[in-house]
Amino acid sequence: MDIHMSKVKKKILITGANGLLGQKLVDLISKDENYDLIPSGLGKSRFPTSWQIDNWVTLDICKEDQVMDTFEKLRPDFVIHTAAMTKVDQCEDHKEKCRELNIHAVQNLVDACSKYKTHLIHLSTDFIFDGQNGPYHEDDKANPVNFYGWTKLEAENIILKSSIDAAIVRTVLVYGIANDMSRSNIILWVKDSLEKGKHIQLVNDQVRTPTLAEDLALGCFLIVKHNAKGVYNISGKDVLTPYQMALATADFFQLDKTLILESNSTKFQQKAKRPMKTGFFIDKAVKDLGYNPKSFMDGIGILAKQIKLADS
Repeated sequence: MDIHMSKVKKKILITGANGLLGQKLVDLISKDENYDLIPSGLGKSRFPTSWQIDNWVTLDICKEDQVMDTFEKLRPDFVIHTAAMTKVDQCEDHKEKCRELNIHAVQNLVDACSKYKTHLIHLSTDFIFDGQNGPYHEDDKANPVNFYGWTKLEAENIILKSSIDAAIVRTVLVYGIANDMSRSNIILWVKDSLEKGKHIQLVNDQVRTPTLAEDLALGCFLIVKHNAKGVYNISGKDVLTPYQMALATADFFQLDKTLILESNSTKFQQKAKRPMKTGFFIDKAVKDLGYNPKSFMDGIGILAKQIKLADS
């Protein structure tokens, strides 16, 4: 036997790799030579050309035969499942589509993981909770108040009832910047509005632990590296209201805070009900995985550097 034989690399398949978290995972994992990364999604990749990722897989996870064929061909050791329908009001309007992507597709992945002995890392949400008693621990009782939250809880239950190796990653209000994506986030929206001299209203009665996309990607990768199983809260560590997030953003960019108006949820009409106070305790991820997220102010600083790079 050749003592110089290289160690067999573990294969990681990522669903929804064009999305914000997907892109952060691709950027992170592609730099680690111990893993073979397989990014996938609908259509073509939207990665920066400088990444030189040439093994993109076009995959519709809602089609069982496509999922099985992909697993048969690639035999991934891990799949990090980031694809989902996440726009909460849209989920109320298009329930069947939401059900298909957030529940049926997960069943397809669970079936494939079962057949090919693949470890599933599944992304879930704080919206499985009703927001009455947040922040939450992993073992707190779920009680979703909207259709999106219900579908994500159903997906969790499918995974937990299966016999596959799996980790469920629950996260909160993910923010960041990705290549070729128009979707904004609270920091960019506040910055842009204040720079244009617009008054903005933000609520002071909802609570979250906002999560930098890079931190969430690292948390998922740490689960792979530790071969961890079970439920993990992977979020930011600062418990903040949207109003406080806006003030922090204005402070960082030295913008006019008097344009930020304090409001509450009764003033806003939204199709889907939102849980009032969520956010997560992350002690388990810190202890088991060595997870250590950035503060919200540090997260704004990272975004500020990325904005400068994108503009240069």
